[in-house]
Amino acid sequence: MSTTQSERLRELLEPLVASQGLDLEELAVDSVGRRRVLRVVVDSDTGADLDRIADVSRALSAKLDESDAMGEGEYTLEVGTPGAERALTEHRHYVRATDRLVRFQLHEAGELVARILGVDEDGLDLEVPGVKGRKAATRRISFGDIDRARVQVEFNRKDTKNSNTTEEEEA
Repeated sequence: MSTTQSERLRELLEPLVASQGLDLEELAVDSVGRRRVLRVVVDSDTGADLDRIADVSRALSAKLDESDAMGEGEYTLEVGTPGAERALTEHRHYVRATDRLVRFQLHEAGELVARILGVDEDGLDLEVPGVKGRKAATRRISFGDIDRARVQVEFNRKDTKNSNTTEEEEA
């Protein structure tokens, strides 16, 4: 997708996505055979359920139909959310990943896998898991130290937020 088309699409669609209470995270037009696919990735601090995705998809489709931003040919609109192992590139992504396990590629210190405990304007407070019976340690890194960061999928993690159930709730 040309920069000009990308910019035009972003200018057209971002206000509409924002009006739905979502952030426009990614926008890409890909050719699939003779057809084009416009992929739009949205998210928010509270996430985006299927109803919100459907609402924003309908609104985007109507806006695209009334404009010439996609040109004359046929295209398919796909609206979704970031994947489970999303790359963290914006400050808001780190905030949304609080309490998640993240693999960091640091400029000078190599790779680090840690849980985000807190985020401020300067950097992150992390919990680095203990190895071989050692306790977990806390560590602070600045955003300037991070080359890349990607959320990791955890299959066996206990949900610490909902572990305080009462006997009545269990019955």
